[in-house]
Amino acid sequence: MMRFYIPLLMAFLFLFSCEEEEGQTDLTNPSNLDVEVTIADDLSGRVDVLATGDNVTQYQYYMGEDPDSYEFSLDGKLTYTYTAFGIYEIEVRAYGESGRYISKTQEVNIQIGEEGGPIDLEDGYSTPTSYEGMDLVWHDEFNGTSLNSSDWSYETGTGSNGWGNNELQYYRQENTTVGEGVLTITAKKESFQGREYTSSRLVTAKKQEFTYGRVDIRALLPKGQGLWPALWMLGANYQTVTWPACGEIDIMELVGGTDRDDEVHGTVHWEHGGNYASYGKGTKLSSGVFADEYHVFSIVWDESKITWYVDDKQFNVIDTTSDELSEFHHDYFFIMNIAVGGNWPGSPNASTVFPQTMKVDYIRMFQKSE
Repeated sequence: MMRFYIPLLMAFLFLFSCEEEEGQTDLTNPSNLDVEVTIADDLSGRVDVLATGDNVTQYQYYMGEDPDSYEFSLDGKLTYTYTAFGIYEIEVRAYGESGRYISKTQEVNIQIGEEGGPIDLEDGYSTPTSYEGMDLVWHDEFNGTSLNSSDWSYETGTGSNGWGNNELQYYRQENTTVGEGVLTITAKKESFQGREYTSSRLVTAKKQEFTYGRVDIRALLPKGQGLWPALWMLGANYQTVTWPACGEIDIMELVGGTDRDDEVHGTVHWEHGGNYASYGKGTKLSSGVFADEYHVFSIVWDESKITWYVDDKQFNVIDTTSDELSEFHHDYFFIMNIAVGGNWPGSPNASTVFPQTMKVDYIRMFQKSE
């Protein structure tokens, strides 16, 4: 009978060995990465990064100032000093013996001396929640933790010919967040789907569309060469008559760069006699730039004209009573986005700091009381 037990015993040992092998952890791959970043409180721009993980042979740190270079350490410790204030995204990669890596990212707001530092929601101008003779017919205060899909949709991708402007970004849903009372759109320098930059573009098309009224949008703008934030409106019939015959109302556009971060533009676009037409003006701050604090960008739009304001100061107006401006007497929807590059701003350069954000505190739509 012994000859039957020996094969059974060998089969049992073989199965036990296989199960043990399948249950083993691959010690050549990294795991359990944790990253802690400490910003020095002496306003020097210095940060200390501590990375820990299992089965890690080396760490690489991409600090956000130069996307093509990285720092290196074996023990997970790094001290780095930024040369300019701004918001940076730190990426830490932990490599294992297998050559594979896992990564984590963390955003830091760097202040150097009196420059930079966090900007509070209370900083800057604000407008009332009511006006005499007007009703608040729609608004979004962005007080939740996610975008309200009943009001907003994402437009993603690269559009046609870079959204018609040779823009460089790929629009993604992931570049939008809602929290702490604001909507945040983030423009990043990162490779995705053949593009070197990503951002977000939000629309209220087919959800919130209006003819006439007062619009107030309180926002904190990005800055830097190649950045092109916009708060604007497009004719709701754009899919049937196409642009520019549908009309476009640019409540605010900023074309970032040296000596341009302090100026915003208000513009309209339309079709005249089968040809493209536009009219616009800009306004500059008396000091500082639009990234220093929140400002309110407004239009008052009625049957006869469109008037633009920054912080309740008028800087542009157009008479729309002409039959040639019929585009501005029907429904429009809202668009918010940060473009990167394009015909107007040009491309980012070595001076451009990424990521850049546009933070929106509220959008409010008022119409005449009946």
